[in-house]
Amino acid sequence: MLPKLPVLSRFQQQRQSPEIDLDQLMGKIKDVFRPIFGRFGRGGVGGVLLLVALVLPIIWLATGFYQVQPAERAATRMFGKFTPPLKEAGLHWYWPSPVGTVSKEIVEETKRLELGFRSGPAGQLVDVPAEALMITGDLNIVDVQMVVQYRINDLANYLFQVDDPGDIDREIRTGAPDGMTLKDATEAALRQVVGQSSIDDILTVNKERVQADTMLLLANILNDYEAGIEVLEVRLQNVRPPDEVRDAFDDVVRARVDKEARINEALAYQQDQVPRARGDAQRITNAAEAFKQERILKATGESSRFLSVLTEYRESRDVTRQRLYLEAMEEVLPGMKKFIVAPEAGGSLLQFLPLQESQ
Repeated sequence: MLPKLPVLSRFQQQRQSPEIDLDQLMGKIKDVFRPIFGRFGRGGVGGVLLLVALVLPIIWLATGFYQVQPAERAATRMFGKFTPPLKEAGLHWYWPSPVGTVSKEIVEETKRLELGFRSGPAGQLVDVPAEALMITGDLNIVDVQMVVQYRINDLANYLFQVDDPGDIDREIRTGAPDGMTLKDATEAALRQVVGQSSIDDILTVNKERVQADTMLLLANILNDYEAGIEVLEVRLQNVRPPDEVRDAFDDVVRARVDKEARINEALAYQQDQVPRARGDAQRITNAAEAFKQERILKATGESSRFLSVLTEYRESRDVTRQRLYLEAMEEVLPGMKKFIVAPEAGGSLLQFLPLQESQ
């Protein structure tokens, strides 16, 4: 974590330039009253000075009026000390310089910080390797570019709690904590998260987690600094290996993509075949269960029929035996060819001849 930057007291803030130049104002007043001096001569100097003494305070007090735009908030200071509350949009008056100072900032605008690159003219991107090159947890080097979106959420802390050298490249004035303070805090948070992650997490599978962890850590750092800045979003841009080994890393990434594709194909085949196999198994099980029930019921019926026949046989043996014989003949004879030999044949061997062929 970055060490805290030195914090200036409210009396040590850089005083803004006065809104009116007193020397220039006095020169204009002299130009206005110069004809009067000429008319009254030396004897009228006292009256002119009295008139100037009355008009000058009125002009000085009138310079205390200021306008706050809808997206702005204003903080007022008297002799360098912050005097709450913050001023909302509209026309206000406060003691003019050097007694009072008014500081206005846009608080509803979403600002942007680029880390590892800079947006050039015509949309061109310029890499900043000193910010982008980092070491991962598995001791690989990776080039990480990131964008942070933020806004001012506490104007008093933003103006008076953190001193900052500013950032000329991003046109951040001296004293604003979204200069070097925000950039260094962002870089420290990202390096800590990358240093605890593998290169696979950063390049492929866990980019979202890296973004979330970086945003949480950066927010904690800024809260510790009381910088008055709220982090809205942290978004990784280009995440890639260094140019010297990029081809090898691209081959590894392609191999991993192919591996994932094969795994997904295998899972899809499994999800297609397993339900089918389970359906076939269930169908076979149901058929076997039905066959089982059929055999049980058939055996039960046959046994019941046999027992009923046995009971009748015991009661009337001859009648039952004759009935069983006749029922058996009814079942057998319809499926057989029958030759009836008249008794008049005289007991010859004619019945044993192949009568069908002779016909």
